[in-house]
Amino acid sequence: MLEHELLLFVGIFFLVGAADELAVDFAWIWLRLTGQGKTPVVERRQVSSEPLAGPAAVLIPAWQEEDVIADTIRHLLAAWPQEQLRLYVGCYRNDRPSAEAIIAGIGGDSRARMIVHDRDGPSTKADCLNRIYAALLEDEARHGFRARMILLHDAEDLVDPAALSLLDQAMGDADFVQLPVLPLVQRRSRWVAGHYCEEFAEAHGKAMVVRGRLSAGLPAAGVGCAFSGDLLDEMARKFGGGSEPFSPECLTEDYELGLRVRLLGRRSTFLRMRGDDGRLVATRACFPHQLGAAIRQKTRWIYGIAFQGWERLGWAGRGSEMWMRLRDRRGPFNAFVLAVAYLLVVVAGALYLLEWAGYPRPWPFDPLVKLLITINLLCFVWRVAMRVGFTAREYGWGEGIRAVLRIPVANIIAIMAGRRALFAYLRSLAGEMPAWDKTRHSAHPELPIEQHGVPAGTVGR
Repeated sequence: MLEHELLLFVGIFFLVGAADELAVDFAWIWLRLTGQGKTPVVERRQVSSEPLAGPAAVLIPAWQEEDVIADTIRHLLAAWPQEQLRLYVGCYRNDRPSAEAIIAGIGGDSRARMIVHDRDGPSTKADCLNRIYAALLEDEARHGFRARMILLHDAEDLVDPAALSLLDQAMGDADFVQLPVLPLVQRRSRWVAGHYCEEFAEAHGKAMVVRGRLSAGLPAAGVGCAFSGDLLDEMARKFGGGSEPFSPECLTEDYELGLRVRLLGRRSTFLRMRGDDGRLVATRACFPHQLGAAIRQKTRWIYGIAFQGWERLGWAGRGSEMWMRLRDRRGPFNAFVLAVAYLLVVVAGALYLLEWAGYPRPWPFDPLVKLLITINLLCFVWRVAMRVGFTAREYGWGEGIRAVLRIPVANIIAIMAGRRALFAYLRSLAGEMPAWDKTRHSAHPELPIEQHGVPAGTVGR
């Protein structure tokens, strides 16, 4: 009886999830067939050298990032040589190693500035961003300039040389622009860090494209995203008490910020382009390579997007907006269904062993259950094919095949992160304040710097 009930529960909810994914798949296929989902191609060398239409400020918060932040700063300043660029890197007063690394990374470049938070860290990423944003406003008032766009990046990001000019151009028609994010392949962690490759390849190659075409709110990824200065000012006035556009009590302030753009009636764009070398114009990032770190990161995402997003943003909007918010917030329930599915595997395996030992099977598969299993199997094959295709397009067929083998790893991380997020949210209801449970990076991404379009020898001089 246990096997039968588990099979029905898992089969029905797997089918509901499959229908949701198929709807996105078919919408993406339709966009491709009609030419609306085509990825434009740009000439990298020409785009990278174009001047900006106005000042651009990049905000990078850092806590215990002394192993990577210097290389990140050097790479960014070399990849984006425009004089109108202003880089603000924030750290905490009790994080001297990061401060020293930031100073080393800036060197003598007058376009960059270190901001030291006047409190001990870590608080939250949003709190650190608010401190950096306040420093930007002070500079604007002191030096008489106005940032046309404000970009967010993390301490381990490798920016694309063509990205800054393309974001600058896109800001002429939008108030918020998001570039794709591509996790870097890490040879030391093919399975844990590798599972981010297929997730982002599919999410930023298909789901975000469909979302943009449906005119639903676009979530900001927190990296590779640009906001107009006027938009952040309005965010601060309406949601931050007049001075703070980032919500310090929210663990996914970037996601929330992106959705609020639509609530304010502002324009959002997902900017997906390829260079003439075939590479996607995207932010390359190094994701956690250890199981515990990956679980902590996914916990923060589920906590902030599913629980805090439901609590803070509600369900306002038209049909497409409601659909996308439901997709965003399904993480805890998905984790529960996956856990039940693995329990079913254990129960079914035990029953098959008993049957092999000579004990009769306690119940036969009726036609309805067989049909449910067959449909779910076909949907799973389709889902695997889509994941392999999107992964192979960005990383090659080797990673595309590994994407299939990494499915159990991704499921285990999702289950454990869902459980941790639920208990963390319950503790918050009891009064515990959320903290910046961030990922510490022990080494910079392994991709050679010249593969990002920056001449070898530029970084580290």
